Amino acid sequence: MTAPASHSAASERQHRLALPASADGTLITLILGAVILWFAPSGMGRYGTYVLSLWLVMSIAVMGLNLTLGYAGLKSLAQAAFMGIGAYATALLTSKVGLNWYASFAISGLLTFAVGLVLGFPALRVKAHYLAFVTLAFSTLIWLVLRNEQWLTGGVFGLSNIPRPSFFGLKLDRALAFHRFVVVVTFILAVALWWMIRSPWGRAFMALRENPIRAASLGVDTRMYTLLAFAIGSAYAGFAGALYAPLVEFIDPSPFSLSQSFFLLLMVVAGGAGYLLGPFIGALLGVVLPEWLRVVGSLYLIIFAAIVMLLLIACPQGVSGLIERAYAKLTGKQVGGNQ
Repeated sequence: MTAPASHSAASERQHRLALPASADGTLITLILGAVILWFAPSGMGRYGTYVLSLWLVMSIAVMGLNLTLGYAGLKSLAQAAFMGIGAYATALLTSKVGLNWYASFAISGLLTFAVGLVLGFPALRVKAHYLAFVTLAFSTLIWLVLRNEQWLTGGVFGLSNIPRPSFFGLKLDRALAFHRFVVVVTFILAVALWWMIRSPWGRAFMALRENPIRAASLGVDTRMYTLLAFAIGSAYAGFAGALYAPLVEFIDPSPFSLSQSFFLLLMVVAGGAGYLLGPFIGALLGVVLPEWLRVVGSLYLIIFAAIVMLLLIACPQGVSGLIERAYAKLTGKQVGGNQ
């Protein structure tokens, strides 16, 4: 496969496809964020550390959906299903087969990449809400398999005693040690996505989103990049599942239902679809904010829903778009979106 070197979408959208030098600030933000998160849990306790780790794991899943939806413009309602495939594959390979976590992590990513590649074929024929229906059906199918095939998945009783990985003989069973491991893995995957978006592949994905017909006329292989968007986004969900399983040490079908796919989609939109840092912001709203609101008791879900609705009414581009608009107003500069 050869990525196009100079293709873009319609010229009237060129400023959105351009990658300004200031985009390097995203990489600096990722590095600073990783350093802060390395030390952040100190003194927070086991549960606080768990919430931070869960935020990062969900951010990885949202990264994949952001690539599929925010950059390639393909609507998917199967991200939680792919996360479930990765989680169950890792749990079975590590606890039943005895494979080490690193090999299981790679297999989970390859498996979800392959399944995403197959599922991406309907995306070549159907568009918009029809594509969402295809992924909705797939998500329901995976959830039914996880729930009913008790001989393999444990059914509603789930799988327990999922081991955590070790690193050069160092056990990562403690919450802080495993959190730092999650920080490293998340940083590597985020930098890989940062590089991909800045590469010709990223430009091709954005051209596909802006105007597929115009992109095809300019020589972009829309079929190949549609499939790649699905497959890579699915693989990120598989990687998230491979981290989720040892984080919670017990999995059942409930976290991988269709409603969770909608919740992941909400995180993409709230954080800012098509912004590289948007998944971290969206997952922060979806994972950490509800924990902060638990002090108000049973009203926390109502308050959470109201905050998200007001945010999307005020800025449909999400928090990242709101920050970008504020920065443009303060500096008087026109900022190229969706980086």
